[in-house]
Amino acid sequence: MLSRFSHRPAPARRAARGFVALAAVASLTLAGCSSDDSATPAGSDAPEGQETAEGVDLMGQWPLTGLPGDTEAPKHPVMVVKIDNSSNSSPQIGLSKADLVTEELVEGGTTRLAVFYYSQTPRVVGPVRSMRATDIGIVQPAQAALIASGGAPPTVRRVADAGIDTFTEGARGYVRATDRSAPYNLMMKLPVLARSLKAPEPPSGYLPWGNEDDFPKGQKAKGVAAQFSGSHTTNWRYAGGTYDNLNSYAAQGDHFAPNTLLVLRVEVGDAGYRDPAGNPVPETKFTGTGDAMVFHKGRMVRATWEKPGLDAKLTLKTKAGELQLPPGKVWMELVPKNGGNVSVTR
Repeated sequence: MLSRFSHRPAPARRAARGFVALAAVASLTLAGCSSDDSATPAGSDAPEGQETAEGVDLMGQWPLTGLPGDTEAPKHPVMVVKIDNSSNSSPQIGLSKADLVTEELVEGGTTRLAVFYYSQTPRVVGPVRSMRATDIGIVQPAQAALIASGGAPPTVRRVADAGIDTFTEGARGYVRATDRSAPYNLMMKLPVLARSLKAPEPPSGYLPWGNEDDFPKGQKAKGVAAQFSGSHTTNWRYAGGTYDNLNSYAAQGDHFAPNTLLVLRVEVGDAGYRDPAGNPVPETKFTGTGDAMVFHKGRMVRATWEKPGLDAKLTLKTKAGELQLPPGKVWMELVPKNGGNVSVTR
């Protein structure tokens, strides 16, 4: 299914594209699209058919990182790609070029990544997997396009009802890798899709960005273990200014290296259906309030988070008042209150 892109076009400018030189990418073959990246088929969805212009700037800040952005905005919207996060996905491609990553629980106790791309569009990303209702609260505040292999009918309906533009298998840019087994071989040539999209106005800051100097000192915390279930824990260690995912499935040299870990404790319920293997599908309730832990420069600050609606921005507070995050790349962990746990190594 390829939904119609419903955002109103706005002036913008194409972002710089990153390239991932990996052997695994070289073996990609096309599935439902041309092998020529430069091809521009006739029709209203081709670049020539877009009603876009240049000139909209970023107002001095990249929305997904809070970093200075004294440039014109990309011509495409924020793109959120659902990437598998199990051993079957190894190696994950394109994570290092992401602006922000969110990890969420899925069925069977495993997790899946919602990977945000805006400032860079790597040549290939994946493996691309299906959407979940949890993605609504993740994607909406960024006015983002959702790129996923597909989804269960109840989820597809809910995502469509939320007004999110989705691009599933068969859309521009999808390819199948010959050196992987299905369903873990679906990849996305992100620049191909990006060239066909119309950009809305650049979104405002996705997270509450502030200044590095204003961030509280907090407590020493050199390591973090975010346990999503009895079968999956994501382990982190602070080193050299960023956090290292000790059990990442990313390709060598293609790891996402966040400056900040944002751990949110969330309620997880039942999505109301089962996967083909008979496992109940969980749904993270990404609204309301809960406990938060912010890890930055080897230290931890405790806070609470609040998100009054699926399309609302996330806010953070401590006893001293509003908490703003230092600019940089963030990995956000949506750890279940029920069945999950967070352990800190000091």
